Amino acid sequence: MLTLKTLRDDPEKVIAKLAVKNFDARAIVEKVLELDTNRRNLQTESDQLLAQQKQKANLIGGLMKAGKKEEAEEAKKEVAELKAKSAELLAQADENNKELEAQLVLLPNLPCDLVPEGKGAEDNLVVKMGGPEVQLPENALPHWELAKKYDIIDFDLGVKLTGAGFPVYKGKGAKLQRALINFFLDVNTKAGYKEVEPPVVVNAASGFGTGQLPDKEAQMYHVGLDDFYLVPTAEVPVTNIFRDVILQNDECPQKMTAYTPCFRREAGSYGKDVRGLNRLHQFDKVEIVRVEKPEDSYAALDEMVAHVESIVNALGLKYRILRLCGGDMSFTSAITYDFELWSAAQGRWLEISSVSNFETYQANRLHLRYRDAEGKTQLCHTLNGSSLALPRVVAALLEDNQTEDGIVIPEVLRPYTGFDKID
Repeated sequence: MLTLKTLRDDPEKVIAKLAVKNFDARAIVEKVLELDTNRRNLQTESDQLLAQQKQKANLIGGLMKAGKKEEAEEAKKEVAELKAKSAELLAQADENNKELEAQLVLLPNLPCDLVPEGKGAEDNLVVKMGGPEVQLPENALPHWELAKKYDIIDFDLGVKLTGAGFPVYKGKGAKLQRALINFFLDVNTKAGYKEVEPPVVVNAASGFGTGQLPDKEAQMYHVGLDDFYLVPTAEVPVTNIFRDVILQNDECPQKMTAYTPCFRREAGSYGKDVRGLNRLHQFDKVEIVRVEKPEDSYAALDEMVAHVESIVNALGLKYRILRLCGGDMSFTSAITYDFELWSAAQGRWLEISSVSNFETYQANRLHLRYRDAEGKTQLCHTLNGSSLALPRVVAALLEDNQTEDGIVIPEVLRPYTGFDKID
């Protein structure tokens, strides 16, 4: 959530920056500033009334001692009237503040200066390409046909058990999943990320803290009886570990990694892009999360991008890194780098990671602060990234490593799989 100071200091800059995200913020910004002015005026009036109450209350005892009973009673009436006015003001202030927060959460995060303008994916900026070129056999198959051929992923059984988008991994397919999860976690922990295993259901406060609520209710699975949400990403529970926390100066940075299954309704998704593993309702993902001082967060972002790139390189897959344009960024992000793998059999790029800096946007919602060297509390910066999301990694691995006599497992995964080929 944007801070009131940011909006008060330069509202026109906020409006211009959010236009890069193709978001017309003028009406909301003007409403927020109006409500903020009301808030401060109501607070000033309330403070004045409280001072008057205190002054009158202090007189009553002296008047009673002096035998001025009528004057004391009059003073009591005045105090009662002031208290009634104060209660009315508090009620007005409460309603005003609720409306103020309701308007604030409608504003996306400001994109940083590095974010290019653009309306959608076609305007994203390719900043790097890497990995080997893929040479497929003439009879190459897409991953959903390979999965059936080698009996490693059963999409039909998933439909029977739950519905479309919930595949069942079998045999070497299940072992490949487990191998990738363990490999990703091991690489992350060796890089200094502390492993945690969080819940996969969260409360509404956690959804609000990282910006999923109110915004993505339609994309989240809701457990109505308990008012819980299934996590769309480990970002939500892991970042919320720091909700309402004040870190000491020497406790930054915080670096954490977690594996969770992730659940997304993916409402509105249809067509060829949802075939096989391309788009699922339940999938596995390993996440990295960082909490940084503001002056360190962009160096941390570069480290995270390089870290994810090292994992993709270790798997030997062709990839590209995109800096997302304003129109393709998330509501909460200040800057995002997407990683995509080349799916040779499908002839298309598959997104497998987003690495983002949220600056103070999430921290303001989370009340996540640190105490600087002077002892002052400041909002932290939060960052996260997929390292990695499994389904499309598996899709690319199966397609790009297929041969006439089986699917070759990347060398770095063989200690985890216990086999070097799916056949």
